[in-house]
Parts: sequence; C-alpha cells; structure tokens
Amino acid sequence: MLHRFKTPVSDIPLPRQFTYPFYYTPHPLCVKAAEEVQQYLALHPEWNEGKMFGVLVVQTDNDGIGYLAAFSGILGGSNRHPFFVPPVYDLLQPDGFFKQEEAAISQLNADISLLTRDKVFLQQREEVQRLETEAAQELNDARQAVKAAKMLREKRRQTTPPLSPEESAALIRESQFQKAEYKRLERRWKERIETARQTVAAHEFHLQDLKHERKTRSAALQQRLFEQFKLLNYRGEMKDLCEIFADTVQRIPPAGAGECAAPKLLQYAYQHRWKPLAMAEFWWGASPQTEVRRQGCYYPSCTGKCGPILRHMLQGLDVEPNPLALRSVGKELEIVYEDDAIIVVNKPAGLLSVPGKEEKFSVYSLVQARLPQRENPLTVHRLDMDTSGLLLLAKTKEAHQHLQAQFEQRLIHKQYIAWLEGTVNQDTGRIALPLCPDPHDRPRQKVDPVEGKPAITDYKVLERKNNRTLIAFYPLTGRTHQLRVHAAHPLGLHCPIVGDMLYGKPAERLYLHAETLSFTHPVTGKKMTFSAKSPF
Repeated sequence: MLHRFKTPVSDIPLPRQFTYPFYYTPHPLCVKAAEEVQQYLALHPEWNEGKMFGVLVVQTDNDGIGYLAAFSGILGGSNRHPFFVPPVYDLLQPDGFFKQEEAAISQLNADISLLTRDKVFLQQREEVQRLETEAAQELNDARQAVKAAKMLREKRRQTTPPLSPEESAALIRESQFQKAEYKRLERRWKERIETARQTVAAHEFHLQDLKHERKTRSAALQQRLFEQFKLLNYRGEMKDLCEIFADTVQRIPPAGAGECAAPKLLQYAYQHRWKPLAMAEFWWGASPQTEVRRQGCYYPSCTGKCGPILRHMLQGLDVEPNPLALRSVGKELEIVYEDDAIIVVNKPAGLLSVPGKEEKFSVYSLVQARLPQRENPLTVHRLDMDTSGLLLLAKTKEAHQHLQAQFEQRLIHKQYIAWLEGTVNQDTGRIALPLCPDPHDRPRQKVDPVEGKPAITDYKVLERKNNRTLIAFYPLTGRTHQLRVHAAHPLGLHCPIVGDMLYGKPAERLYLHAETLSFTHPVTGKKMTFSAKSPF
C-alpha cells in the first residue's frame, strides 16, 4: 500500500507542518503523488464514475518518504483495491453482520413494496375512499334538505292567522322526524364505511408493523456500524464514531461517516506507525449533478462528515493553523460614500462582511468603530470573504428597513466583474439554477431542483483572452455563493471563477468583484449609483 515516488523528490523540501485539511494549497509532494495516482486511474476507465480520491505523504521508520492513496466510499462496487489503503471497517464482508442485516432489511423493503402494491388492498382502499366521498355528498344533500324544510316551517309559523295547536305540533313532529332520519342516514353510512375499513385495517396494520421493524433494525444496524469505526489519532488514542460525534450539534454520525479518503489514509498510517507529512484530496471522473466537482481539482475535506473525525485524528500532529484565521487586511476601510443614513464601503478581498464564529474582524466591526456608541451599523447585504467590492450598510433601523424592502422587491441592482477559467461562447444569457446548502460540506452550496431556492443570474461577456473570460454578472437574487456556483456548474457556464477554492482552482485571490451598486436613498428618495473599479 505504501508507494515510493517514481520520480526524484529529494529536491522538494518536506512540509514543516501537516496540512490544515479544510483550507489548503496542496504541497508539491502531494501534487506529485496525486499525479501518479491519476496516471494509475487513467488505466482504469471503468472507475470514471466520479469520486473523491486522496493522497497522504508519510515518513516511514527509516526516514523514507512515500505516499498512500485512498478513495471515498466504494469504487467499482468494492471498497478494497490493491493500489489503495483498505477501509477503516469493511462493511462489505460477505459474512459480516452488516451484509447479513442489510439482507434482512432488504427483504423487509421487498415485503413492504409487495404489500403496498397489492391489487386487492388497493381496490379495498379505493372502495373506502369512494364510500367516504359518496357519504359526504349524500349527507350534505340531506343537511341542505333539512335546512330548507326548517325555513319553510318558519315561514308557516309567521302566517296570518296563527297556526292552530295541532298544526304547530305537526311541524314539530316533522322537524323531529327529519332530524332522526338524518341521524339514521349518518349511522348507516358510518357502518358501511367502518365495515369497508376493517377489510383494509389488517393490511395496513401489517404494513405499519413492517415499517416499524425496518426503522428499528436500520437504526440498530447504523448504531452498531458506527461502533465498528474505531479511529486512531497521532497520540494513539482511539474513539469510535459515536464517541467522536457525541459532542457535535448533530450528535449522530451522518451516513457514510468514516468512509471518506482522509480518515482511511490517516488510519492506515497510524496503524503502521508512519508519520503523516501532508495530505490532499482531488476529484476524478464525472461531476455529480448537484455539486460542482471538476476532474483533477483539489478540494478541502468536507466539514459535515470529516470535520469532527479529522479534529480527533489530527490530535498530536503539528497541523498548520487555519489560513483564514491568519489573513491580514488593512484596518483602513475605503469609504465610498457616507451620510446620516447609509454608508457604502469598498470591501477588500479577505475581509468578512460580518463577524464569524472565530474571526470578529470584519467590515461590520470597522464601521462600528466609526460610529458613536449609541449607534450600530445594520448590514443590508453581504459579500463572501474572498469577494471584493461595494457593500452597503445602514446607520438607522428606518434606513435598514427601507433598503431591505428594496432588496426583496429586486429594486437594488448590482454588477459584478469576474474572470472565469475557460471560454464562455454565448455573449449574453441567463442562468437559473436553484441552490441550497450542502448539509455535509458547509459552506458549499449545491444545485437542487427540489430543495433549492430560486437563484437567477444574468451575464454579459466583456472579453475573452488566453482561455479565460472576463464577464459581468447581474444577480437577480442573492443566494449564498450564487455567482460562484452558476459560473462553475456544468448546467451553468461550466467555467469556475479564477481562484475559487471551493468550486474551481486556487489562485492568488478570488477574481470576483462587486463593481456597481444602484439603489434609492432611503431618506431622500434619490436614485444613487456607485462604482468601484475592479482591482484585477
């Protein structure tokens, strides 16, 4: 499983610290290792299904350097291939508890499907529905008839001369008879429907019992499976998935936890007492329909499945600090416009719009420092940390409400400038791809026609040069990462923004800039337009 480099690497300095897995530039040794793995993958076109692969550069006991390779999940129907490290736990063992219990649950699924599609059951259920509809209609007609008869009796009681005692008594008897008739009709329908329901009930009870058994057995199987994933860290400490996720927000490990490339690589290295030096993960094969993944591109480890796991497995290693926390931007904020109601700033790339969980330094904090203690700025919209350009803040609640309403009514217009990797052939167009967060890999967004919220972007090509495209984006909605996903996704422009670490390839910065901002002043009602020239 340990691979020696095919080409000399002695001239490449060893990394001083292990890779921070959630935001990194691949170390040259990892790039070399990944290239060799990709050469191997090119020999196996049958594995072009689209999958994340990983490489881990390690130092052996005799100070030798080599690398390990792994894939996430299952590759070609198996989780064991000679070139790659084995899984942390082999859930595909033919005689293992997982396969046996999976077979039992599959049989339950088959039984449930068979019962659900049973023709007699479906006919009986349709008969119940037909009777309920017919009963509702006939009972409604009867109620209307009782109501009409009551109105006629009221009119007769108001006639002149007054009704005789015998006539009044007759009207009372008529009313009582009609009410009794309605009750008898209601009771007859209830009995018919109940009889029909009883023929369906036994079938439904059996179906619910099977579903309950399936749910119980699935939960128990998942729990037992999680307990088999016993993961080491560099100190030699071991925890299973249940212990690792016990202190997280979700508390229960997500499906597939422990089967990604990174945990497999570290586990194998620790088991052989090799020192991990650097790690990188890349995509190979077809891109999934919902996510943005490009063959050969490097990606950070997912935060949902691998975040808690890697925080445990990296303990004891000297790991690089989070590069995002180390970013330094000038404390002088460029103010484009300011009055008593609003402030427009030109945000530099690398600065948060609002304070984050770990990083408090932001446009908000810098603007707040400019204002009297009694005032606090109110954020009208946001820009990604890596995006530069115009950002609008309100100084009063009234101004904030007015500007928010403009955003909701799409009366605020923005133009972004971006350089894209690749050539966009159509000069103008519109992208409409619904977006939602990827729950297992925040802050990444994915295209989802079911769960996604509408996201619409107009664009205009400004220049084509050296297999890159300079483009103007006009977002009609303001979803998180909207322009980045719409640019990179195969159903969008299929050309990621230059420097996009999440959806493309790293560069010295993200080449996305909010250049123009137009809105109506919340106090004066004057139309205002501001521009900040792109720095690239």
